[in-house]
Amino acid sequence: MYAERASRLTGAVVWRNTPGGSTAPGARLVLPDGCMDLLWHEGRLFVAGPDTRAYAPGAASGPWAGVRFSPGSAPTFLGVPAHALRDQRVRLADLWPAAEVRRLTARVNAAATPALGLEELALARAAASGAPDPLLRRVVAALDAGCPVAVTADELGIGARQLHRRSLAAFGYGPKTLARVLRFRRALALARNGVPFAETAARAGFADQAHLARDVRGLAGVPLGELLGV
Repeated sequence: MYAERASRLTGAVVWRNTPGGSTAPGARLVLPDGCMDLLWHEGRLFVAGPDTRAYAPGAASGPWAGVRFSPGSAPTFLGVPAHALRDQRVRLADLWPAAEVRRLTARVNAAATPALGLEELALARAAASGAPDPLLRRVVAALDAGCPVAVTADELGIGARQLHRRSLAAFGYGPKTLARVLRFRRALALARNGVPFAETAARAGFADQAHLARDVRGLAGVPLGELLGV
């Protein structure tokens, strides 16, 4: 069973997931969302990089917990460019000094819940590293509103190449891929609320329903109806 709540860290989400529950196709898939996560599983800490395709966790037993950072914010907190972790799950000990990771892991394991321990770790890291570049929020907002990449760069007062470089470091991929992922998320939210697929395609910014179908299969690996379990 999956549950989440808003974090005390601005824009982040704290979640936990226990094996079991829905057996619908796609129910266990982790879908691209432009975010990175700090994870806990079986007493160890991991980082999930930004995904460009659906990730299937496999049959690992036991609960998971995580903090999902808002798009573009995790590299500032973690000290690692997002593109270095694209489509990967890595142990935190591979990114930070082993002694520090052992100390932080012990703190998370001693917390009332792993999710709470992760949130405290994220808050402390954010306080020490400072706020992410505010321009990144503007990039996400513009692209999520359907603004073309070239127009977004112009409105932000930066060149297309600079936008691409900054996007790679912050989001793990270029602005065109980020726009595609955000459009996919908009469509998924509409479809989950019962909006017909043709209307979902139009409202989310796709050329037509066939375009929506291609993008969903490309990002999720399954058709939209199968993803929703309908």
